[in-house]
Amino acid sequence: MAVFHFLKLSLILNLLSNTNFGLWHGTNSRKGVGIYPPTCNRIECPAYDVIEVGNGYDIRLYNSTVWMSTSAIQDISFMKATRTGFLQLFEYIQGKNSYNKKIEMTAPVITEVLPSDGPFCESSFAISFYVPKENQENPPPAQGLHVKRWKPTYSAVRQFGGFVKDSDIGEEAAALKASLAGTTWAAAINKSQGTHGTSIYTVAQYNSPFEFDNRVNEIWMSFDMEN
Repeated sequence: MAVFHFLKLSLILNLLSNTNFGLWHGTNSRKGVGIYPPTCNRIECPAYDVIEVGNGYDIRLYNSTVWMSTSAIQDISFMKATRTGFLQLFEYIQGKNSYNKKIEMTAPVITEVLPSDGPFCESSFAISFYVPKENQENPPPAQGLHVKRWKPTYSAVRQFGGFVKDSDIGEEAAALKASLAGTTWAAAINKSQGTHGTSIYTVAQYNSPFEFDNRVNEIWMSFDMEN
């Protein structure tokens, strides 16, 4: 059984490293908003309400959610940092935790990105796994991981397809920011992020590396609303 899990993990990581799948497969070629990730019909995802559907974005209100997160990983590559964090989280749900408890897979796996100031500088990445409801009250602790408990949180969301590549995320984040320009939501995002000069954003990946069709990924920019 241990050998099987090792081989499965090796295949997952190999697929995650593949940069040749950058397009939607099949006839679905749209980008932007409105696709409910098919993965969430099969496994548990965090619940949210759609507050507004705009031109190239959704505004969502996520309920209180619990995530198990890695420490910040410094790297110039989103893909490499996400693979490193995903390995820790995969081992965690397979039972490498203080309770030796296996945990059901959920979606999405998210990577919070604090971009660097230059193209050859390291960015900061924190990778998180959505904790299933049955484990949220008492998530098994694990070395090198920590629990994040979100209060109800607003997010501006842009969707895109294919396998995520390093070249995608900056472009998609910039497109989301451009689509929000001049809106109340943009002002709220800027206020929530304070004086930081570069926008913090999150990349959400819903699909298994074994799924090649109808892949759904998202860029999130989260914020608070005072009123």
